Amino acid sequence: MIDLKKLQVWFITGTQDLYGEETLKQVAIHAEEVAKSLNTNEKISVSVVYKPIVKNTDEIFETLQSANTDENCIGVITWMHTFSPAKMWIRGLNVLQKPLLHLHTQFNRDIPWSSIDMDFMNLNQSAHGDREFGFMVTRMRKDRKVVVGHWQDEEVASQIDTWCRAAAGWHDWQGAKFARFGDNMRYVAVTDGDKVEAEMKFGFSVNTYGIGDLVAVINAVDEESIQNLLKEYEAIYEIADDLKAGGARHSSVYEAAKIELGLRKFLEEGNFKGFSDTFEDLHGMIQLPGIAAQRLMADGYGFAGEGDWKTTALVRACKVMGSGLAGGNAFMEDYTYHFDPENAMVLGSHMLEVDASLAKGKASLEVHPLGIGGKADPARLVFNVAGGDALNASLIDMGNRFRLLVNEVKAVEVEQDLPNLPVARVLWKPLPDMKTGCAAWIYAGGAHHTAYSQNLTAEHLSDFANIAGIEYINIGIDTKINQFRNELQWNEVFYK
Repeated sequence: MIDLKKLQVWFITGTQDLYGEETLKQVAIHAEEVAKSLNTNEKISVSVVYKPIVKNTDEIFETLQSANTDENCIGVITWMHTFSPAKMWIRGLNVLQKPLLHLHTQFNRDIPWSSIDMDFMNLNQSAHGDREFGFMVTRMRKDRKVVVGHWQDEEVASQIDTWCRAAAGWHDWQGAKFARFGDNMRYVAVTDGDKVEAEMKFGFSVNTYGIGDLVAVINAVDEESIQNLLKEYEAIYEIADDLKAGGARHSSVYEAAKIELGLRKFLEEGNFKGFSDTFEDLHGMIQLPGIAAQRLMADGYGFAGEGDWKTTALVRACKVMGSGLAGGNAFMEDYTYHFDPENAMVLGSHMLEVDASLAKGKASLEVHPLGIGGKADPARLVFNVAGGDALNASLIDMGNRFRLLVNEVKAVEVEQDLPNLPVARVLWKPLPDMKTGCAAWIYAGGAHHTAYSQNLTAEHLSDFANIAGIEYINIGIDTKINQFRNELQWNEVFYK
């Protein structure tokens, strides 16, 4: 999985030549201390890199232009220590292509009541310097995140990290490649979409590869690699004796291991960050890639079933944004409902391919028939997902724009035995309640496939949507249907 500390956000402090050499030296000392403090703050997942203070149009332009071309820079944080006339920023902001966070802070937390004088006031002008800068960014219609508070405040650090993680997810999409084995499930609308527009908007490409190309790689997997992977399966998962070497059904697990190795090799050699397949187009494969998809997702690949490339890309982005946080991110599907008036819930699952990074406890490797796809009984990991705060996110092609829809949910423990449902499963209660949450999702055109996250918040996804420049819709504790429908209608006017 990606190491976020290898990524950088540049800390750029604005000032001007007006104040004299001694004041500017102090500005630089303060700016470097703030950047160093943010960089060493355990809450912030990426590297915060101090850049020399900028005092004029040329320095601003050169610094922001350099940020564009630095492959490790995923965004810039700006702060105006003093007043920095904003016309100096126009040329640089015009060329800036990286995400922008405006930190509205000041070096001192408190006013030094007994000693404050005009020298102090001239040095510490963030209160109106940041407003000057803010006007220009707004006037130029450039999106950014604004974080307000003292730079040593832990809440400020948390907000900065949320944006940094969103910027990391966006950075990961730039130039990313996703493989689509076959087309999407026939006649299905929401999993389809405009791949050309997506590449123009998001920076990643989606291309189709014949299943025969994958089967050729699977069939070339060497025996030693298969046996090593089978030993790994037995060491990690609960597994019945008849599925182990020499057991009556061992061949199913053997074929699953072979598929995983071939699929992994195909993705690695093609430098792909995720993939999708469809059970309607797996000619030449003995079984559907169940455990293969689950384990590849656990290693950071994006995945979604039935050719759903948008959810594949979104799962990958969520995995990058959630890297290092407790909990997992995985492909999910709303499968069926429990409409008990006192305890209404959604059962989320999929045929085979929910990522075991969500699992509560040790997953069980099992082989069972699958009444779809027309293939041999596939191997899969079976487990329950723990309760707790979570969310479902759906990336939708609305025709004239992309929409990112997020429903915050409360997952609950699976307390009932499900002996005849040998798949991964999770129960959740949509916020604000079952009826409102489901109705709002349907009004917004949400897909049945989602990225399910245990460690991201709505703020992560909102920051990500803002960086991407797409519509963001949230369904949460405060959602009211009439107001929600009005928001959707207002957005239709905005995006025309």
